[in-house]
Amino acid sequence: MTELAPFHAHSSKPMSEAEFEAAIRAVGAERYHDKHPFHKLLHGGKLNKGQVQAWALNRYCYQAAVPRKDAALMSRVHDRELRREWIHRIHDHDGLGEEPGGIERWLVLTDGLGLDRDYVISMEGALPATRFAVEAYVRFVVEQPLVVAVASSLTELFAPSIHRERIAGMLENYDFIDDKVMAYFKRRLTQAPRDSEFALSYVKKNAHTRAEQEACVAAVRFKCNTLWAQLDALNHAYVAPGIVPPGAFKPE
Repeated sequence: MTELAPFHAHSSKPMSEAEFEAAIRAVGAERYHDKHPFHKLLHGGKLNKGQVQAWALNRYCYQAAVPRKDAALMSRVHDRELRREWIHRIHDHDGLGEEPGGIERWLVLTDGLGLDRDYVISMEGALPATRFAVEAYVRFVVEQPLVVAVASSLTELFAPSIHRERIAGMLENYDFIDDKVMAYFKRRLTQAPRDSEFALSYVKKNAHTRAEQEACVAAVRFKCNTLWAQLDALNHAYVAPGIVPPGAFKPE
């Protein structure tokens, strides 16, 4: 089981809802992955096409894991209303009816970058650290108490700003990026706030004790660390020192 920050038995008084929300948001201000040097390079137009391909290919592993994570969470939920709300997250990523979903929009991005779709879907070229980090997140949601598992999704609170930065920066700085391949991020500008608003309300209502609140804050910290670790791996393999593990994608 993933280790969380220790509970502080002497801090028995629960935080107010305002204090609790502030503690959650402080995690994003400190360690959300928009602050990672790799993202600064990506959004600033400092990467070459091969490095952008490596980012998109590895990020696909995370995108593909999100509906699995949400399905795992739903399997534990006895509250029908919570399931009714949460299931649209799976539809957002996998698609429903005529709506292709976020995974398909991500594959449009990798298509546009010149990557073979079957190769991307196979995840054969993904970095080992990417795969480990992604699966750690899925396991976290399976193993932790339900309110803590829900709290791990609250990095969505910080996502719209990074999507806006990414859309503007990549469209401006890369001649191989256009509006079509940025469709995933444009859709998330409306999806992420809706999802995070519900999850934040749920966590504030259902984390009753100080220990539960601290565990929820630690869950947001864990999720930020998971996202950060993926960028650490990308930076190490494709920027500096540029050591690509055996079997991983090597840009031409």
